[in-house]
Amino acid sequence: MKILVPIKRVVDYNVKVRLKSDRSGVDLDNVKMSINPFDEIAIEQAVRLKEAGVASEVVVVSVGSQGCQDIIRTALAVGADRGIHVLAEDGIEPLSVAKTLKAVAEQESPKLLLLGKQAIDDDSNQTGQMLAALLHWPQGTFASEMEIEGEELTVTREVDAGLEVLKMPLPAVVTCDLRLNEPRYASLPNIMKAKRKPIDTLDISSLGVDTTPRFTAVSYAMPEQRKGGVMVSSIDELIEKLKSEAKVL
Repeated sequence: MKILVPIKRVVDYNVKVRLKSDRSGVDLDNVKMSINPFDEIAIEQAVRLKEAGVASEVVVVSVGSQGCQDIIRTALAVGADRGIHVLAEDGIEPLSVAKTLKAVAEQESPKLLLLGKQAIDDDSNQTGQMLAALLHWPQGTFASEMEIEGEELTVTREVDAGLEVLKMPLPAVVTCDLRLNEPRYASLPNIMKAKRKPIDTLDISSLGVDTTPRFTAVSYAMPEQRKGGVMVSSIDELIEKLKSEAKVL
């Protein structure tokens, strides 16, 4: 069974982002970039399935600029077998990414698509769901557990009421949540081996995907600083604060 794992290059989660002076977007000059943390969980799950003998090949795919080569190499060092880089402008919208991944999936014919549940830069949480719809495959989102037995996939997912268990046939799309696993670190020998693993490069235009944006961001602004909390000595004082300051009563 082949597993396809889409990954995204984002600002490292340890970096405090800054806006450009004209507020047209986030300033990415000299900023550390890395694999989206939820995508790292998807990579780890795919590698574990391969180590358990369930999967025969793990292929990672990234859509974006030349910098995506770095995160593909990182994924290869963790245990993926092969990489695919679809050259495109950074920041293309989730629907265009989903259409691109659909085209790649039709070429690769995987039995399972594992994605992170969302990217930490835009928090869209759309690509996995739209990809499943475009492929007409069943989907399990926000997976905290998963098991594969024959041609059937069982996904335990987190919902507002608790946990929900879904059973679905393969091929399928699964988006991974935090509690699914703990991603491993790449060892130095595996980092060296990753340099010899193949990365296929495609141009997004060759896949026939229209990347024309469907919305325009007028400007960006940093969130307002939250005010410090206050301690109240009685219920009456709390009610008065809610009336006079919070204006919720």
